[in-house]
Amino acid sequence: MLFIGTPRAIIVKRIVVGITGASGVVYGVRFLETVRKYSSDTEVHLVISSTAVDIMKHELGISKEHVMSLVNRTYDENDLGAPIASGSFKHDGMVIIPCSMKTLAAIAHGITDNLITRAADVTLKERKKLILVVRETPLNLIHIRNMELVTLAGAVVMPAAPAFYGRPRTIDDLVNFIVGRALDLLGIENDLYNRWSGYSEDAT
Repeated sequence: MLFIGTPRAIIVKRIVVGITGASGVVYGVRFLETVRKYSSDTEVHLVISSTAVDIMKHELGISKEHVMSLVNRTYDENDLGAPIASGSFKHDGMVIIPCSMKTLAAIAHGITDNLITRAADVTLKERKKLILVVRETPLNLIHIRNMELVTLAGAVVMPAAPAFYGRPRTIDDLVNFIVGRALDLLGIENDLYNRWSGYSEDAT
């Protein structure tokens, strides 16, 4: 006997986003704003750490509610029963932007004590793309070795280090470069930054 269920809306892409407690939460917020603008058919599942919420208020003067309004679904960082905590949840990649050194260390050593690190761990075990936009400087040897471990496990470590070949003029230009590169890695088209096209004739 054939059972026909209720038709589901077609989702072109589904991504998981984590925003952790590192300076530079503007990267995460801009990422969400841009996905909403450039890829409205992308379904976004978001987890924000409690420390990230405090940093948002301090650095950007915005609330958690504003950020939540940019995505399809949000989860509490302690909700380890959420769908994204399971390998059966289908998605096209996860990005943690920004990624604190604490979160990096937890992922590197398989410590899944909150939903962000659990979702990241699941992403790695399911061999899906995990992008970590780390934000710290300078780096100590522990940081570097943790980056090595997650890279060996399959993650992409993407330091929040903007390029200058596009001749940025504003802070927004610098932020957009990093966000644009993260979007590129997830296969989301964007024109946030000037791509390298060779040295210009007036370069000196």
